[in-house]
Amino acid sequence: MAVASPNSLRVAAAQMTSVSDLAANFATCSRLVKEAASAGAKLLCFPEAFSYVGTKDGDSVSVAQPLDGPIMNQYCSLARESSIWLSLGGFQEKGSDPTHLCNTHVIVDETGKIRSSYRKIHLFDVDVPGGRVYKESKFTEPGKDIVAVDSPIGRLGLSVCYDLRFPEMYQLLRFQHEAQVLLVPSAFTKVTGAAHWEILLRARAIETQCYVIAAAQTGKHGDKRESYGDTLIIDPWGTIVGRLPDRLSTGIVVADIDLSLVDSVREKMPIDKQRMPIDFWKAASL
Repeated sequence: MAVASPNSLRVAAAQMTSVSDLAANFATCSRLVKEAASAGAKLLCFPEAFSYVGTKDGDSVSVAQPLDGPIMNQYCSLARESSIWLSLGGFQEKGSDPTHLCNTHVIVDETGKIRSSYRKIHLFDVDVPGGRVYKESKFTEPGKDIVAVDSPIGRLGLSVCYDLRFPEMYQLLRFQHEAQVLLVPSAFTKVTGAAHWEILLRARAIETQCYVIAAAQTGKHGDKRESYGDTLIIDPWGTIVGRLPDRLSTGIVVADIDLSLVDSVREKMPIDKQRMPIDFWKAASL
């Protein structure tokens, strides 16, 4: 690994194949947390559905818990024991009624305290070409709030998986909420991942001038579900600075990010000062 600059901050992103066994997934996460802490990472990002992937649609509702429940408490203990921040992307949080959950991205600090949570806004209701039909809204209630939070590695903009296809959300995270690092924990399907995963992530990095950390589920979770993988860390110029060598393996990728690069890119190309307000576009003739 190249020598890090004095301003650099070490981050890690995990790749795994979650299954319908809470204990097995926790054991995998525990091992990856220790690995990231040993590598000197200040933050480890886990993929969507890190704690559980059901064998059939709706299974996740039965394991959903509040954020102060025993499952999340276990993960908070992991952060505390290794003194590392965790991005827990896509936790099955108990919803407002017994038939729904929230797909919730939780940020935990190095003391094990929950610093922030974001409930996935864009739900995956899609007929994947050559694949199966997904209807996330059948058992998930959408969130309503855009969320950014300060951390030791900069201001984090939170999202989950399918949000990636909606650039307006990332524009708001950058220009209204001043995000420097965008987190995109995901479980992209094999078909859509092969077609669009990398190019969408790099586009989000370029158009917001932010780092992007994208932790991914990978491989077969059972008979019906398969994830694409390809965990990535991307800089604000759109360059991939971290990538797990094996798209289907369980493990972590580590990279040193430098927030002065964010400042430099933004200073040289000041799109925040040049972009037109929404009122301009409303009034513009078509």
